[in-house]
Amino acid sequence: MKTFIALDWGTSSLRAALLDSGGAVLEQWHSDEGILHVPAGGFPAAFQRIVQGWPVESGMLCLASGMVGSRQGWQEAPYCPCPAGPGELAGRIAWLPDAPSGARLGIAPGLCTNHCGMYDVMRGEEVQVFGALELLSRDSGTFVLPGTHSKWVRVRQGRIEAFSTFMTGEVYGLLRRHSILARTLPQDDGALDESAFLRGVMHARQAGSLLHGAFAARTASLFDQLAPAALPSYLSGLVIGEELRAQHLENSGAELVLVGAPALTQRYELALRTLGLHSSSLGDEATWRGLWSLAQKLEPA
Repeated sequence: MKTFIALDWGTSSLRAALLDSGGAVLEQWHSDEGILHVPAGGFPAAFQRIVQGWPVESGMLCLASGMVGSRQGWQEAPYCPCPAGPGELAGRIAWLPDAPSGARLGIAPGLCTNHCGMYDVMRGEEVQVFGALELLSRDSGTFVLPGTHSKWVRVRQGRIEAFSTFMTGEVYGLLRRHSILARTLPQDDGALDESAFLRGVMHARQAGSLLHGAFAARTASLFDQLAPAALPSYLSGLVIGEELRAQHLENSGAELVLVGAPALTQRYELALRTLGLHSSSLGDEATWRGLWSLAQKLEPA
């Protein structure tokens, strides 16, 4: 495998990287062509736009992860049940029979788990976790992937045992734009106000419920406890604080690994540090390493 193309194809964005045989990133590419922005039948053309200018040869390996493998994506890749490691994922790759440019293009399956009779799922985050394990030379730990739907992932001996999804980012957006709180919040979020953010984190723990604590974002404005410009940071702290409260991390001594965009992981680092918890963080490199690692598990074509 001289070169390899890795694709992180999500709901709202698309990222791609050209990697060498050792997994080093040679070039990167980014666009807003997430699956919701690709018209029906438009995935082959989108793929060709991505790889234009890259040395794509017949049979060249390309692997994609994320929502591109959902029912709304290019081709559905059925979920792999937990516990699972890279070997199980490699065995369930969904191969596209007529990939553009003659590429050998496969889609990672994502994972599913069961909590109290109800399923939880993820697509793409599992690849990031496996990449983080390699980069950190670890085989166990707790990994946190902040986002619209944050994931808390438990790994043991190189396999994902279980995970939980928290709709933190989506709940923030709903409260921010579609609740009574929107009346008092400014139009734009603005820069992070660390003091207001941490006040929200701590109030989430004290209130004991987001349904109760969220109303404080309104009363803080009514009684001039916080300036309007600080309220988005306060609300962000509330919802992230609620997510952390649900983990019961007190006195756990666990060192968490955060994987995601710096703008988000920095908030989680700040909140965790304030609560006396240690964390480290990784970004895009975890995705590319995870897809490259998955490629090493595949049999040659």
